[in-house]
Amino acid sequence: MIFERINFSPEHKAGSSQMGGEPEFLVVGKLRKPHGLRGEMLMSVWTDFPERILPGNMLYAGEAHRPLEIESVRWHRQDLLIAFSGLLDREQVGEFRNQIISVRAADSPELDEGEYYLHQLLGLQVIEDATGHLLGSVEKIIDTGANDVFLVRSPNGGEVLLPDIESVVLSIDLKESQIRVHLLPGLIV
Repeated sequence: MIFERINFSPEHKAGSSQMGGEPEFLVVGKLRKPHGLRGEMLMSVWTDFPERILPGNMLYAGEAHRPLEIESVRWHRQDLLIAFSGLLDREQVGEFRNQIISVRAADSPELDEGEYYLHQLLGLQVIEDATGHLLGSVEKIIDTGANDVFLVRSPNGGEVLLPDIESVVLSIDLKESQIRVHLLPGLIV
């Protein structure tokens, strides 16, 4: 899965990517359960752009990416209550329970300088800034709650866990496919 959430350094959300190219879809949430009798569902929101989940827009459900046109949407605590065109009752929407919801990557908003989609960081080489030593490449981003952690796979197969904090992650260069880091004492044993 690819998560759409972007990096307002140092914040990320965990996910994984298809290596070797841009993904076709980005995950923006998860449908949880039907709500009420009129075809609404609770949806957990996993995007930094919830304002584009609007009536008339398309979302794609599950691994098959079934297209669903949004009919209505409203906030319910931290989640959305969402209804889709043509799905009028609890039974019809029930088949989408616990399915991941995506948007087309091509429809994603342009990002400002210093902002990144998570899938863009996966596979980047991680270089220790002081020595120029290659530590490995980003294999996964782990959401720990306090800050995210880059799981870096070294060339010999070992793992290095680097917190995504300003004192460690110094720069991200997508054109060079590199992340430059400062190793704090105790990060590598």
